[in-house]
Amino acid sequence: MFLSVFDVFKPGIGPSSSHTMGPMTAAADFLDLLRGGDAGAALASIRVTLHGSLAFTGKGHATDRAVVLGLLGYRPADIDMEEAERALVDLEGRKILVPAALPEIGFDPASAIVFDFGPPLPGHANGLTITAYDRDAASILSETYYSIGGGFVVTAAQRVAGEPPASEAADPRFWPYPFETSASMLRMARESGLSIAAMKHVNEAVGRSVEDVDAGLAHIWQTMNGCVERGLSREGELPGGLRVKRRARRIREQLQREHGANVAQPHVMADWLNVYAMAVNEENAAGGKVVTAPTNGAAGVVPAVARYYLDHCIGADPSRIPEFLLTSAAIGGLIKHNASISGAEAGCQGEVGSASAMAAAGLCAVLGGTPAQVENAAEIALEHHLGMTCDPVGGLVQVPCIERNGIGAVKAVSAASLALRGDGTHYMPLDNCIAAMRQTGEEMSTKYKETSLGGLAVNLPEC
Repeated sequence: MFLSVFDVFKPGIGPSSSHTMGPMTAAADFLDLLRGGDAGAALASIRVTLHGSLAFTGKGHATDRAVVLGLLGYRPADIDMEEAERALVDLEGRKILVPAALPEIGFDPASAIVFDFGPPLPGHANGLTITAYDRDAASILSETYYSIGGGFVVTAAQRVAGEPPASEAADPRFWPYPFETSASMLRMARESGLSIAAMKHVNEAVGRSVEDVDAGLAHIWQTMNGCVERGLSREGELPGGLRVKRRARRIREQLQREHGANVAQPHVMADWLNVYAMAVNEENAAGGKVVTAPTNGAAGVVPAVARYYLDHCIGADPSRIPEFLLTSAAIGGLIKHNASISGAEAGCQGEVGSASAMAAAGLCAVLGGTPAQVENAAEIALEHHLGMTCDPVGGLVQVPCIERNGIGAVKAVSAASLALRGDGTHYMPLDNCIAAMRQTGEEMSTKYKETSLGGLAVNLPEC
């Protein structure tokens, strides 16, 4: 198993990696499929059907809009939002797609995107089927995609065959440290004498230069930190109808005033963690540019803990941020490989729980933790998110998601601190905790897995 740090941490747009970035990628992939075959010449129209969680919370997660953007040729990592907005307006008026190297395609989003509220498709809770038709309304090409969390997409055939996304499909014999469990990760660390981050860095340098790896890590942090700063500078109401107000800027200003007046309570550090995380997730809720960590819905935890390290930890060294990111990505890869990071598949334990484990591991590493202490930190953080449901109110990644990221960051710091107080030996291995998360997700009612049919999503104020 090898999941690159650049797949765990991917720049994209909000509000959801599985409901926005994944469907956008699937739609763009379908255009490539048309270009690569002989069906393009007869092409006249396209129809998209959203299934399972994509249908139930698709409107709140802007899934329909994401599909349209994908069919307009955009991909999450490099989308120009100003240009994309103009293309959306043009499509609204003309009802015609004009994709490169394909004929014009009739497409009215109001009727060509169907929300199927029946049972989900068998491969995953996040399914969508895209079908191309000729002028006689006969199907000429159809493909089913699953958005499996974190922006990753597989086709139905790949899912049935058990094939991983392309980013995970490489032969593990090519990677010097192909750990797929925490036990093998710790064994390789002992045998090599390397840290988890160092082993991850060696793996990343297979197929790309060390300079490219380091530049990529710097770009990830620049993008993450830029998102924090944007979130801390903006005010106003978030879109979607819940009338949720941005709070990060106001809270930071309060914290700054209290610091100058020397009246801050000792628990103010938790407030800083909350405000960093909330800044990111307010940007995500507004459809801004974020980095999956490992998902959009949990994108605030890792950057919040990294900012906490830089701004508040004694002896913090900015040059260790790559170590933080590599260690976090190693843990994220283990969780995705052995369980799930998808809220629609595992609940929020798979999103914020995974992010908290990743952040705890990263912080423990840069504070001097051994590989065994890092593994312990990740386990503590994940253990105390087990059973967490994904129940977004109105299908929007706002309530409880924004605050939940802050609390996940606080748990991550507590977990790292506890692990550093020990020697790395502990009762419950991370592998077993990940297995428990997978089993809990499998047995969890679909009402609590990103469908907005249970939990907080249906227990709303009556006035």
